[in-house]
Amino acid sequence: MNPVGLDIRNVALSFGDTPVLRDIELSVVPGEFFALLGPSGSGKSTLLRLIAGFNRHQRGEVLIGGRDVTGIPPWERNVGMVFQNYALWPHMTVAQNVAFGLEERRLAGADIRNKVAAVLELVGLADYATRRPGQLSGGQQQRVAIARTLAIEPQVLLLDEPLSNLDARLRVQTRKELVRLQRRLGITTIFVTHDQEEALTTCHRVAVMDQGVIQQVGAPMELFDHPVNRFVAQFVGTANLFSGTVRGEGGALRFASPQLGDIVLPAGLAAREGTGDLTFRPHAVRIGADDAPGLRLEGRVESAEFLGEFLRYELRVGESVIVADVPHARGRAPLELGSSVPLSVPTSEIRWVGSEP
Repeated sequence: MNPVGLDIRNVALSFGDTPVLRDIELSVVPGEFFALLGPSGSGKSTLLRLIAGFNRHQRGEVLIGGRDVTGIPPWERNVGMVFQNYALWPHMTVAQNVAFGLEERRLAGADIRNKVAAVLELVGLADYATRRPGQLSGGQQQRVAIARTLAIEPQVLLLDEPLSNLDARLRVQTRKELVRLQRRLGITTIFVTHDQEEALTTCHRVAVMDQGVIQQVGAPMELFDHPVNRFVAQFVGTANLFSGTVRGEGGALRFASPQLGDIVLPAGLAAREGTGDLTFRPHAVRIGADDAPGLRLEGRVESAEFLGEFLRYELRVGESVIVADVPHARGRAPLELGSSVPLSVPTSEIRWVGSEP
């Protein structure tokens, strides 16, 4: 089956008087692995269920493969959904669980057996056909749920927090398997998660959601390096953020903020006059003397955390704290608490997020 695209046009959904989705505009290209990323209550699972047909929007269109599926029930949309709790029948074997959707479609017995065998081979569970869900690990149960969905040959695969029930190590392993499977099948896939690491490491593109609004859509690196607003900068990775006002003075730009005071911004920074946020990532902060063009500050070491690959410092600068991540080197002593150190941030690593992105 050739992959299809998904288009959501001007969709709005409310539960009673409470708006849940606001003017959603989104296009997913055929064969794309796409993530809906956001905190609890952002509307991402509601949007996924709307695509599946379990929620009904009050305005707009949902098109799958160019066909408007608004008003079409879930079982006629040809989408497959893997739920957070997997929703496996505990009294059925793995093979019986996978066959369930095929039996509902009244396929011939031989066709069902062949399809079940094929998808279990695909997800690496061919030797587990006679076991029951209670005899499987969490990762294996998740693969059974995916196999059951793939067996009906959906045009779009919907994954609702599929890794949230797994422990940290198994989550990493399973998401890699999920990526390999999606790349192999080429099926259009939409993946809901609140975990930024899951979204950034698995998907081609990500839509960051908050309060029922899509804040930004882009490739993982684009979201990390070029957030369009304060929410995206904070939610995608760790960020140092300072609100204030930029004004021109004598051919230079000055930034005034309650946290940093009044400072001169480095030449070449793409900032403009007005209010907004100055932001840079912890790994961009250089500690010690540095002649490269950039922002220069003086900080006092308030805390240090050893996180294996790097040390994370909190540095007091004026009324604010700047977080800096310094790569760990064997034998290098950490900075002494209370000591004063020069800081710099290269101009290329600083992002100005104005009040109008």
